[in-house]
Amino acid sequence: MIGGNQTIKVSGGWEKQLITRSGYHFHVRPAMDMDAEALDGFFAHVSPSDLRFRFLTGVAQVPQETITRMVQVDHRKTENFLAIDPDGALVGSAMVAADDKLDTAEVAISIHQDYKGRGIGWMLLDHVAAYAKAQGIRKLQSIESRENHAAIELEREMGFTARPCPDEPGLVLVETVLNP
Repeated sequence: MIGGNQTIKVSGGWEKQLITRSGYHFHVRPAMDMDAEALDGFFAHVSPSDLRFRFLTGVAQVPQETITRMVQVDHRKTENFLAIDPDGALVGSAMVAADDKLDTAEVAISIHQDYKGRGIGWMLLDHVAAYAKAQGIRKLQSIESRENHAAIELEREMGFTARPCPDEPGLVLVETVLNP
């Protein structure tokens, strides 16, 4: 558990209370160094198939180096937003990483298996898209396994377009233009 009900000073106003269409309330804020242990524990509650979809490879446990990169971000090109239940449980993670020119960014989202179906993924993607747009990022992308129908459909519902990934028949590139 992490301090979701605490107000932690973060720059840019990206710490917020969000409400899904189903009425589920949660807190979202950028990750910090102190979140490494909670993030490690969170990934123990992400289903094996969702871990494969998130990291595009079979992984039983997320390596500590990856967890460290997810909490030690530069808050300019890279950000990791954490979704925190009112009881303090970490229920989602949405990582966004942009190229050096802030032209294109990639997003990757994971949801705690006990909290799926509540609209958290939708709200996190909306939050990340608003953040990326405010940063001046032109295009937001996600690379999805062709098998990840739920994520591809959610992204399409949000206005993203999908096309095959060049040279990767098992992957789909889903993208939207934020700042033409």
